Amino acid sequence: MENKLTEQEIIRRQKAEDLKNLGLDPYGSRFDRTHNTETFKKAFSNYTKEELHEQENPEIVKLAGRIMTKRIKGKAGFAHIQDQYGRVQLYVRQDVVGDQQYDLFDKGDLGDIVGVYGTAMITNTGELSIRVTNYIHLVKALRPLPEKFHGLTDIEERYRRRYVDLIMNDESKETLILRSKIISSMRNYLNNLGYLEVETPILHPILGGANAKPFITHHNTLDMPFYLRIAPELYLKRLIVGGFDCVYEIGRLFRNEGMDVKHNPEFTTIELYLAYSDLEGMMDLSEDLISSIAMEAIHTTTVTYGDKEIHLEKGWRRVSMVDLIKEQTGIDFLEITDFEEAKKLALSHHLKVEPHLYGVGHIINLFFEAYCEEKLVQPTFVYNYPIEVSPLTKKVKDDDRFTQRFELFIDGREYANAYTELNDPIDQKERFENQLKEKALGNVEATEMDTDFVEALEYGMPPTGGIGIGIDRLVMLITNSSSIRDVLLFPHMKNRTK
Repeated sequence: MENKLTEQEIIRRQKAEDLKNLGLDPYGSRFDRTHNTETFKKAFSNYTKEELHEQENPEIVKLAGRIMTKRIKGKAGFAHIQDQYGRVQLYVRQDVVGDQQYDLFDKGDLGDIVGVYGTAMITNTGELSIRVTNYIHLVKALRPLPEKFHGLTDIEERYRRRYVDLIMNDESKETLILRSKIISSMRNYLNNLGYLEVETPILHPILGGANAKPFITHHNTLDMPFYLRIAPELYLKRLIVGGFDCVYEIGRLFRNEGMDVKHNPEFTTIELYLAYSDLEGMMDLSEDLISSIAMEAIHTTTVTYGDKEIHLEKGWRRVSMVDLIKEQTGIDFLEITDFEEAKKLALSHHLKVEPHLYGVGHIINLFFEAYCEEKLVQPTFVYNYPIEVSPLTKKVKDDDRFTQRFELFIDGREYANAYTELNDPIDQKERFENQLKEKALGNVEATEMDTDFVEALEYGMPPTGGIGIGIDRLVMLITNSSSIRDVLLFPHMKNRTK
């Protein structure tokens, strides 16, 4: 059932009809601007009040925006209009714009969009403003904006109606603009190094590239099931086989899992691959990339996140997973090779061992997640992940229980995942087969056999380093945002409850 209109909404609809009766389109048409609020202020902020007042042929500016404040006193009034870049004050006089235009100004509501012609001036209070010579109604807002000082107080409504949040909340707007700048900075950094940006399929016929629950769909013409991609990895590595030296892709991934302040069903990552590199190369690259982005975006590598100060300047700690566990628990998993012994240790530490966890490496990972992750506040590369949880990674040369993989942790959260990529097709096939065993034992996140990818490796893939970085979390860190929803333009939400 349609909601009943409020008194304000009824009045605004009548005003839209009144505009039509005057021969004006309530929803406007093209308006060519010479300035926005930012370029207007840059152009005129160095002038004094007297200099602007005494100009013989002042420049006519054309600017448009949404009315955010308005006050009228008799035959003159002030208003602030807002665009993407900020606000600027208008000074409107009836004897300058004429009766009809002044009446439009007088009857305009907060939220309406207008265009003006005018000249720069500075008011008696010292505010750079536009002396309006021509006032043009562009768009009638049929709904009132939230109260000035309260905005959208319901946080969920802010996310649902992001468009209103962006109008009323400068902090939200700045965060989301900064997100765009961070992604541009990332692109520029890699493009300058010679990386090629590519696009790979979002619909995947085989579940692979990571361990996660997928979204499943169906293609009618092919009569085939498809997964929304959980990672672009296997396609990107095919490009390395094909002869590209360094590639990256920025795009959305989809995982049909839980939602919280760190997780959204679709999220943005960058994955990149560099031929003839390895794990150490990815450490160096990611460290330099992230510190460079911070400098470009916020002009410092010291970031305040919540109540913590995070230092992103280069020189991050590098430590193996088993060494971290030993630091926290005293247990040395380099000495433990028997699964039953490892399982008993896990149970004695109140860790749950699911049926599909069959190897010592699974137990090591359980201990790491339980005892180490949240203690990693400053940027830390944790390397030498167990082979059981790393199906696409080269083994460590001296100990094939572990792989040449790292994850980057900051303030207890994973920000990046990197490998010396597995390029042995026989080993890769065995890893896929082990994943199938896990799936049979109940691990719904296990990957599937990708025969074509194994075949690609049989043509030869150079030694390669690869990394994936979570862009949403990186933006959260740099903008000091506590929830992933704060850095997504349109996060997924439950339906409104009545």
